Formats: sequence, structure tokens, C-alpha cells
Amino acid sequence: MKIVMLGAPGAGKGTQAKMIAAKYDIPHISTGDIFRANIKEGTELGKKAKAFMDQGQLVPDSLTLELIMDRFSKADCANGYVLDGFPRTIPQAEALTKALSEKNDKIDFAINVDVPDENIINRMSGRRCCLKCGGTFHVKYNPPKEEGICDLCGAELVIRDDDKPEIVQKRLVAYHEQTQPLIDYYAKEGVLQNVDGTVDVEVVFENIVKILEK
Repeated sequence: MKIVMLGAPGAGKGTQAKMIAAKYDIPHISTGDIFRANIKEGTELGKKAKAFMDQGQLVPDSLTLELIMDRFSKADCANGYVLDGFPRTIPQAEALTKALSEKNDKIDFAINVDVPDENIINRMSGRRCCLKCGGTFHVKYNPPKEEGICDLCGAELVIRDDDKPEIVQKRLVAYHEQTQPLIDYYAKEGVLQNVDGTVDVEVVFENIVKILEK
């Protein structure tokens, strides 16, 4: 079961990826995790990636793909994986399809967690974080007992820059320009499945499980 997760920032695809990985005992793979693991282990690919990151540059697609294909070769990927955060662009998707097909392999499902922009802006702008202990709250869905104060450690809660409406709006514009075309790409590949991401997390997960177990 080889799965690619799609969805705008704040749509909840990372949460769903972790839940899928746990249920089916397959790894949840993100490019950030791969970079960190290879750099920590001092692999040749890790050293190459670190050289770009140390200069503040993006790791090239070709090297990212090499790292991902290397990750797929590990024993824990024998029954599949959930790929989260890659591909982000059509060239990346095409390169991934080509690399997999050379090994007589392919993506089985591209699951798009679909949430309207307005919902995402409301969802993310309502988040409050504690910089001291890492606790997260939401003014509507998970409010702290005392407004602006962390339940866990009593420190002040803040809005992260990433969660400010104007920043979220910019990220969504970038997403629609770059990543939205992937939805059309995977639809043409015949593996796209859309799920409504506006309902409760558990309901979203139940709907994904129904798709995977059809």
C-alpha cells in the first residue's frame, strides 16, 4: 500500500498520514525526517543534502528523490508507506513515477484531504502555542481554561507567525500555484481519492480507511 498525501497547509494531512501509518504498520515518510536521519547518520547522501542546507539552499529535486528511493529500499517499507510532503510539484511527481516504474513499482493511492481556504485560515489563525512547553490550543476547538494561558505550564500563549492570517493566505496562494496541479496529475494517473477534510479528524480517517479497503 503505497500512498501519497495531498492537501493544503493546515488541511490535516500530516495527522491523517500518522494515523494511516499506525493502523497499517507502515512508515510515515516525510522529506524533513529523511534529511535529518541521513545527516545524523553521516551518509553520503546526507552529506550532499547538508551542503545545500548549510548554504540556505533547497536540496535539489534529484537528490531529494535519491534520498526517498533509498528510504523506500529499507525493510520497513516492504508492505508500503505513507509519503507526506513530497512530491510538491509536477516535475517531482513525474520523476517519482519514473523512478518507481523503473523498479516495476507505483503509487497506489494519492489521498487529497480537501479543505476550503476559508476553513484553513480560520483553523490556523485560531491556534495558540506555548513557547515554553510546546502545548497547542485552539480558541474554538480546544480552548485553554484561562484565555491566553497554557493549561500545562501556565506560560503565555502566542500566535505563531506561520499561523497569522496574512501568512496563511500567502502559503495557500503558493500551494494553489505549485501543488494544486498534482491533484490533476494523480487524477490522470487514476489513483486520486478526495476526502472531505472539514469534518472531525476521526471521520476523515474512517473515510480514508474505506477508500484503502475497498
